[in-house]
Amino acid sequence: MNYAFLIDNRKCIGCHACSTACKAENEVPLGVYRTWVKYVEKGQFPHTRRFFQVTRCNHCANPPCVRICPVEAMYQRPDGIVEFDAGLCIGCKACLQACPYDAIYIDPETRTAAKCHFCAHRIDVGLEPACVIVCPEQAIVAGDLDDPRSQISQLLTQYRVQVRKPEQGTRPKLFYIEAEESALVPLAARSDGHMLWAEHPALAHDDAGADHGSWRGPIHFSEGPMASALVNAAAQPREVYNVAHKIPWHWQVPAYLMTKAIGAGTFMVAAAGMALGLLPMTPLFTTVAALIALLFIGLTTGLLVWDLERPERFWTILVRPQWRSWLARGAFVMVGFSAVAALWFLGHLLGIAPLTSPVVTWLGVALAALTAVYTAFLFAQAEGRDLWQSPLLPWHLFVQGVMAGAAALSILALVFPPATSALNVLRWTLAGSLLANLALTLGGEFAVPHASAVAAAAAHLITHGPYRRFYWGSNLLGLALPFLLLLLGGTQPIVLAVAALLALAGLLAYEWAFVMAPQEVANS
Repeated sequence: MNYAFLIDNRKCIGCHACSTACKAENEVPLGVYRTWVKYVEKGQFPHTRRFFQVTRCNHCANPPCVRICPVEAMYQRPDGIVEFDAGLCIGCKACLQACPYDAIYIDPETRTAAKCHFCAHRIDVGLEPACVIVCPEQAIVAGDLDDPRSQISQLLTQYRVQVRKPEQGTRPKLFYIEAEESALVPLAARSDGHMLWAEHPALAHDDAGADHGSWRGPIHFSEGPMASALVNAAAQPREVYNVAHKIPWHWQVPAYLMTKAIGAGTFMVAAAGMALGLLPMTPLFTTVAALIALLFIGLTTGLLVWDLERPERFWTILVRPQWRSWLARGAFVMVGFSAVAALWFLGHLLGIAPLTSPVVTWLGVALAALTAVYTAFLFAQAEGRDLWQSPLLPWHLFVQGVMAGAAALSILALVFPPATSALNVLRWTLAGSLLANLALTLGGEFAVPHASAVAAAAAHLITHGPYRRFYWGSNLLGLALPFLLLLLGGTQPIVLAVAALLALAGLLAYEWAFVMAPQEVANS
């Protein structure tokens, strides 16, 4: 068995019967949708035409939402249906980020992930999905792709069909006959907020980049060939009805990236510096550094739990992990790093030599580095956000970790003054990481052409859109200015501390733009 949907756009009349039936059958709350109909209009009056597109979960053969789920709440049945278990979901919203189709939402009543599940409860007793039964034009066909006698198999052999975003490699099983390209490709139709019957519930951002109500608003692009899918607005098809989707991750995630960088980076710089003979074995680089690392990793854990929709279930990620998910792997990486850092702290505090041996030290440094960079692999699994798929991201996070660690130690040096030689090491470590960070940001992440229009749209929002102040402020005031201060200010502790504070503030501003902007780009 291999179930799939087919939408015959020659027949669809945009009546929304499928949406209504889905809500009634599955008791879908107001404000969220498992199935909805998107409207796009083309042409100029009086030569215009309206196109309809039934939109829902694609029940992909290669579903990224299943791989990223840390607790197996999202899973794929043997018959190909991608199903979810609300009783297991912790509300991490990673599956929403992984879906390239905006097909998953957070149920406002259960606070867990939900989506079209092919009316699996009906399929299991030999019935068809509710949307298929109710469609007055029989425009929706559901069936078994493995059965050559099924209606869907026969239609697929007779007609040319299209799917949404085939380039994602998810192998979607929601097929369209005579699909309209401007409806299939989210950025191909302009959205100005004026819907067919009302104003779009998602309003454009103000210039500061605040997302009031956390709704993804219509994106307004400036003139210019930013991506091939974007053409002159006057000739561009217009989206006149669609469903808004909430931004899944909020301020806690940018903050988590910063606190994790400080926690991991402080241990990396201090432990590696002492192991290499560059830093003295003083309290600043032993007990104080380890304690700061533990405190900030604990704060990181708190931020992650805070952003969960079901925080009371957070512990299940440790007792029932889904090992393909980097969210689950990352949790164990942080636990391992915290354990080694705690032993290292106790070893220096109590003078227990085996706990501060080179083996323990370098194991802690390795786990700290993995703690700093694992989010890059998690973001790579978030296949709905193309900008996060950068191969440079692991290196960028590592450099950010070194920068944050050197900055934290430079600030602590005001309270625990080390020798001038140690201050010089911190100075050049911070300066080198600032320069590398600047090169990765300006010369790597945003200087090269992006692989997709979605990634280009997100980058445009960061560099020229509502997030530009955060991006350019982080580069100029958080990277370039502290680098110049370090070059000109020598090893003066106050100069190091000011440069460090600017670097940390810039890091937070950058993470805010990098995390929030890609979530603004519509996937449906």
